[in-house]
Amino acid sequence: MSYKSLDAISSADIAALGLPSEVADQFHQSLSEIVRNYGPATPETWRQISNQLLLPELPFSLHQMMYYGCYRGFGPDPPAWIPDPEREASTNVGKLLERRGKEFLGPRYKDPISSFLEFQEFSVSNPEAYWRSILDEMSVSFSVPPQCFLREDSSHPGGQWLPGAHLNPARNCLSSNGNRTLDDVMIVWRDEGEDTLPLKKMTLNELRTEVWLVAYALESIGLDKGSAIAIDMPMDVNSVVIYLAIVLAGYVVVSIADSFAPNEIAARLRISKAKAIFTQITEGCWAGAEATLGEVMDDHRMIIASRLARLYGDKTDGGTRFVFGSFLLDFIVRGDKSIPLYRHVEFVAVEQPVDAFTNILFSSGTTGEPKAIPWTLATPLKAAADGWCHMDIRKGDIVAWPTNLGWMMGPWLVYASLLNGASMALYNGSPLGSGFAKFVQDAKITMLGVIPSLVRTWKTANCTDSYDWSAIRCFGSTGEASNVNEYLWLMGRAQYKPIMEYCGGTEIGGGFVSGSFLQPQSLATFSTPAMGCSLFLIGNDGIPLVSTIQPYIWKK
Repeated sequence: MSYKSLDAISSADIAALGLPSEVADQFHQSLSEIVRNYGPATPETWRQISNQLLLPELPFSLHQMMYYGCYRGFGPDPPAWIPDPEREASTNVGKLLERRGKEFLGPRYKDPISSFLEFQEFSVSNPEAYWRSILDEMSVSFSVPPQCFLREDSSHPGGQWLPGAHLNPARNCLSSNGNRTLDDVMIVWRDEGEDTLPLKKMTLNELRTEVWLVAYALESIGLDKGSAIAIDMPMDVNSVVIYLAIVLAGYVVVSIADSFAPNEIAARLRISKAKAIFTQITEGCWAGAEATLGEVMDDHRMIIASRLARLYGDKTDGGTRFVFGSFLLDFIVRGDKSIPLYRHVEFVAVEQPVDAFTNILFSSGTTGEPKAIPWTLATPLKAAADGWCHMDIRKGDIVAWPTNLGWMMGPWLVYASLLNGASMALYNGSPLGSGFAKFVQDAKITMLGVIPSLVRTWKTANCTDSYDWSAIRCFGSTGEASNVNEYLWLMGRAQYKPIMEYCGGTEIGGGFVSGSFLQPQSLATFSTPAMGCSLFLIGNDGIPLVSTIQPYIWKK
């Protein structure tokens, strides 16, 4: 479709999109003033229009008229969001560069925005200084500090990260430090269908109490440390507590999406050699679930199932143990022995070498048997560092990303929010409708992660209409190829906040290409390699086609 340049648009053109004539006249008057001050076709013109004129309730066709009219003939990938020097200096990376930019870059340092490209290169060429500063900023603590941050080692392709270090990432998630206090809210959630009820919240003190309780219960089962324990549940407050407890107690989480059929669950349990599984059974469904669970577990594994009725007890059937009950109770029953679990007694975290496994995820299995993808104790630090650097996650943020612990973004959400002192927002239900849109409004979510197909559904159904998403500071997007018009629409729901495209891999627990608050962001486009990463395009002969892929640079 062809759009007029902004200086050629009339009040009648605007009214033709469905606006009352008086509203169209007022809009046109404001538009004309912006064009006089900034020109008809500049990125600054678009920033003024998107920030001052384009309200979410205006027809999307008007948003398109303004965007495409402003950038008519501009060229590929015009910026849909431009950083403001004063505001972006207060971001995580901006504040770090303001304090230490000259130390890192010497006389090349100018300001956070102008020097971002050099800082990204510095993060690759000086991993020792870069990663030390980032983990310090995130207040990550080690029970045994690393000997260095990256050591060249022929037995570790690409080098050995954090050699000699011991840590427990769950303990870091639960610690009170400069990033938070015990009274800070760590998890906000709502159940689908309870849209008119107040949000449910869990403070750091309450989260620690519940995680310790489950960790004690796990120890009582008698599994060897390092044993694999599966989670096959929706991503809700219960599964997050269980996840952290497994890690805190020194076991390995086996992440299984709750949407999988029994044979898919069985394959992942077999591959991971899981010794137990947490799952969830709704009230009244025990008989059918018992048979299904029996299909996927052998006689040597334990099933720990949470029932909504919060009953507790012990049931043995053919050698397979079913221990079911709400872990929110003060004890768990195993056999004929009751083990008291005191809520406020701190569980001493199991600290392990950094190369110990903490999580086993899987490839999709669409092209054959799923492949196990293990995370070491260093992987959560990569996830959290990406959130700190690229999505600017910090204390005071409320982070939501509809996902599941069976996919990489589930554990990523846990670590990217909690390790950075932010709150995690969980909606227990479908994110496709107006209930989720209202949750985003009520929870005042500041970073909302999406996949393009989810945005497409929202746009088609217009289910975000009338909800206030102005608290959002940025979006994150991953998983699928993005669409320019759909993402222009998404930005408009939050008064044109940036979308940080994010692409990486389960193997590294994060991204290798993304966006930054210190760079202009174009629609459906990456602007920079992830911090600490160099990217290469490899030819058929295995030789790089170019030396490196450089960050996006936009010049006025």
